Amino acid sequence: MTNPPRAKTHPTTHRLHGIDRLDPYAWLKAPNWQEVMKDPSVLDPEIRAYLEAENDFMKSGLQSTEPLQARLFEEYRGRIKEDDSSVPAPDGAWAYYSRYVTGGQHPLFCRRPRDAGDDSNEQVLLHGDEMAEGHAYFKIGAADHSHDHRIMAYAVDLNGSEFYTLRFKDLTTGELLDDEIDQTNGDFAWARDNRTVFYTVLDENHRPLRVYRHVLGTPVASDVLVYEEEDSGFFVSVGLTESRAFVTIATHDHVTSEYWLIPADDPTMAPTLVAARRPEVEYDVSHHRDRLLIRTNRDGAEDYKIMTAPVDAPAAENWRDLVPHAPGTLILGLDVYSGHMVRFERVDALPRIVITDLTTDESHTIAFDEEAYSLGLVGSYEFETTQLRFSYSSMTTPNRVYDYDMVTRQRTLRKEQEVPSGHDPSHYRSRRIMAPSHDGELVPVSILHHRDTPIDGTAPLLLYGYGSYGHAMSASFGVTRLSLVDRGFVFAVAHVRGGMERGYRWYRDGKLANKTNTFLDFIAAAEALTDQGYAHPKKIAAQGGSAGGMLMGAIVNMRPDLFGAVVADVPFVDVLNTMCDSSLPLTPPEWPEWGNPLESEDAYRTIAAYSPYDNVAPQAYPAMLVTAGLTDPRVTYWEPAKWVAKLRATKTDQRPLFLKTNMEAGHAGASGRFDSLKEVALEHAFLLWAFEMQ
Repeated sequence: MTNPPRAKTHPTTHRLHGIDRLDPYAWLKAPNWQEVMKDPSVLDPEIRAYLEAENDFMKSGLQSTEPLQARLFEEYRGRIKEDDSSVPAPDGAWAYYSRYVTGGQHPLFCRRPRDAGDDSNEQVLLHGDEMAEGHAYFKIGAADHSHDHRIMAYAVDLNGSEFYTLRFKDLTTGELLDDEIDQTNGDFAWARDNRTVFYTVLDENHRPLRVYRHVLGTPVASDVLVYEEEDSGFFVSVGLTESRAFVTIATHDHVTSEYWLIPADDPTMAPTLVAARRPEVEYDVSHHRDRLLIRTNRDGAEDYKIMTAPVDAPAAENWRDLVPHAPGTLILGLDVYSGHMVRFERVDALPRIVITDLTTDESHTIAFDEEAYSLGLVGSYEFETTQLRFSYSSMTTPNRVYDYDMVTRQRTLRKEQEVPSGHDPSHYRSRRIMAPSHDGELVPVSILHHRDTPIDGTAPLLLYGYGSYGHAMSASFGVTRLSLVDRGFVFAVAHVRGGMERGYRWYRDGKLANKTNTFLDFIAAAEALTDQGYAHPKKIAAQGGSAGGMLMGAIVNMRPDLFGAVVADVPFVDVLNTMCDSSLPLTPPEWPEWGNPLESEDAYRTIAAYSPYDNVAPQAYPAMLVTAGLTDPRVTYWEPAKWVAKLRATKTDQRPLFLKTNMEAGHAGASGRFDSLKEVALEHAFLLWAFEMQ
């Protein structure tokens, strides 16, 4: 192994609220970072040299694992049906789906006649592999056809920075239209005239604050500004109601939202406000005949309720309860069809689907038997249907897609995830335990292990966590983790506070001044797993990404002795500096999540007390692998780079510390489905290497 790089220091002092803070690696933030997002070649050569030196060091240090990485990659690939396809979704005379070809990295978007029994009459609308040729990074974001099925609109990102270009393809001739819209956020909505498209654009700070209306065949420069958000802390998006009767404009931060509606058959009408925003009141809107169905937390409905309002008088004073608030039953989402309302809920950390007949008001729940599982609503192009499509999996059961008749209550299996190399669920065990945290709260922990793995305190364990933004970690199936489990690892997910696994309260108790509960819950989960024999005390690995990477940074500062190895993917670790920099893309909308240290000294001190970069200490740390993406607009590359530089200069041990920066990608890493597997193989090989299990 070569000697590790040592980043030079250019001490910078930040002063706020009368407090001085020294930042020795501030120079790693490129002054022209906005330009780098669009064109990575303009990165300062000195910064590039440091990042590449870290990449070389990582490659040298893990060179001995390259045969293991290759084996792991082949194992993952062997569990993937390479010519897989989604279940066709009917829409009028057609059914739409995506599929892959053997060896292909990117999806093909296709359609076939609705009643066709096979793909013999298939039309390939977008060929991802052909479109990706010549690009180091390529990703198709949103893709959707016009209502008359003649035009396909799609958004493409060519460098991972999440600047999407919106293009249009004539599905009759196969030709691309001249219309090309740059610097969009990637979302769009078709009007009923099949010529008008609403879309959002990103400003110079990568924030979606404006909605425009484009008419095909007209100059983009003449597009009409439909809505502009004046508060940089609110991001804007566009969509359609399930009925396709209205184009929606949603503006929101993490705790407050507001909706505007435009009739889809009259796209030049000015947007109509549903209800003016009120601090910490969220709502979203569906449409059914002459009324709106509104999921909201107003009136103290912390776990949300469903209300109605007349379409022609949607103001808040006209809202009426339809499904009252039930504390502990978190309403996560709402899908509306012509005759039915579908609620997606979570109760005691498990999801469920509740269906209500909108004629009789009778409701029923779709039931499942496993101790821990994952559910998802797939959605539909069609409003006039009784068919609901949903997905189901568990940590042992591969993903299944069902069609469910909401009238007859018959469930039809449409697709089961194939594992070509073989998968026998009976070879694995899954269960859930409750770990007591520091204040007596019980933290759910989902567990997967091979049936032959002894649960006697001798097994290595990988504990995964996130715990922010109310995002709940699902107990779903994953093919890559089986390579660790088959080698004797126990895999576990800690459902810590900051997510919404146990209702909105679970989220509230893990944000702002309560953020340390997230970290202490994760530590409690690790301790409970060792106490109950699931893990060897010296062989617990931890992993998390983005805000989950911040969790990794906090727990290694607080309890470095508890973990033998850590993988931190694109970690949000420079929390205080980022929350003090209002020019960064996500900072203003993030203040409701973390606090605004620019205005509040209390928020400043709270964040300063746990921000991983600011709390690196002269102590021994676990073996660590940290990843970054050069064009990442969510967690900018300099956060993990600064953190690793400070760790390397401060820690007292000789355990390995690696930083891998993807110089051609952003937050999500490599774009191709196989290239992304190579990144997972590197991380798993690192864990096996760290625990001497090659």
